[in-house]
Amino acid sequence: MAVDLHLHSNASDGTDAPGIVVQKAAAIHLTAIALTDHDTLFGIPEAQADAANLPIELIPGVELSVDHHGVKIHMLAYFLEPGPGPLQDRLEMLRDGRGVRNKKIIEALNQLGYPITMQDVHRFAAGDAVGRPHIADALVAAEMVADRSEAFRDLLGDGGPAYAERDRLTATEAINLTTESGGVTSIAHPLTIDPGTVTLRSIFEDLREVGLSGIEAFYSEHPPHIRTQLAGVAAELDLVATGGSDCHGTGKPGLEIGTGHGDLVVPDSALEELKARRP
Repeated sequence: MAVDLHLHSNASDGTDAPGIVVQKAAAIHLTAIALTDHDTLFGIPEAQADAANLPIELIPGVELSVDHHGVKIHMLAYFLEPGPGPLQDRLEMLRDGRGVRNKKIIEALNQLGYPITMQDVHRFAAGDAVGRPHIADALVAAEMVADRSEAFRDLLGDGGPAYAERDRLTATEAINLTTESGGVTSIAHPLTIDPGTVTLRSIFEDLREVGLSGIEAFYSEHPPHIRTQLAGVAAELDLVATGGSDCHGTGKPGLEIGTGHGDLVVPDSALEELKARRP
C-alpha cells in the first residue's frame, strides 16, 4: 500500500480545502497522508475531521523553510498537533515574518509597475500563511502574468526583481523544536537545495547528528533512478527514505495526490519507520 507524506491545502498555498485533500486521497485508497502546509497547522482540524470518517490516517505536519549555514532547506515536520507547543508557538513568529516580507514584495512590485495591493493578495488566501504564491495569484487575476510559474520566473523567485528575504529558523532549531514537540523531521525535495561549496551528503550527515530522521527520496520531480540513489543514501546514513507528491491542487498543474506525475509510489513502510523514530 502507498502513502503521501507531502501535501498542501488552501490553508497555505494549495488550492483544495483540507477536507477535500483527505477525500481525494481516500478515493485512491492511500493508507495515510500528511498535510504539510507552510508554517501553519490551520488546516489540520478540518483534515482530521474528514479523516475520522474515512479509511485513511491523517498525519499532522508542517513544511518549514530553514537555514543551514547559509544554505536554504525545506524541512517537513511530522506528528505536530495544533495548539501550544515548542514548534507550534514559533509558527506564529514565522507567519509574522511572512507578513513583513509580503509588504516588501508588494512595494517592489508597485515600483516595477505592477499595481497590486495586499487586499488583492488576501483574496487568494484561505488560511493564515500568506506568501508568494498568493501574490502570484493576484498578479494572474490582474492579467499581469499568465500563471504562477511566470510570476516566479520573472518576478518573485529567489534573486528576482521583487524578491525579498524573510526570517527563518536554523535547521538545527527546527529539528530540536520538532523533537521537543514530539515530532520527527525530514528534508523535503533535496535536489532543490543548492549546497554551495559543500555536498548534499555532508548536509544530511550534519543534520543527522542533531536529530534529523529522514530525507524525501521518493519525490515527484525526482527521476526513478534518483529516488533509488537517495533511498540508498538514506539507508547508509540510517535515515528514513520518506516521500510525497508535493501536490498543491491546481497551484502546481500536473501533480496528483499520491502519484505525482503518475509514477510515484511512496511505500507505507516509510511512515512506519518515521513513527518508530518519534521521541
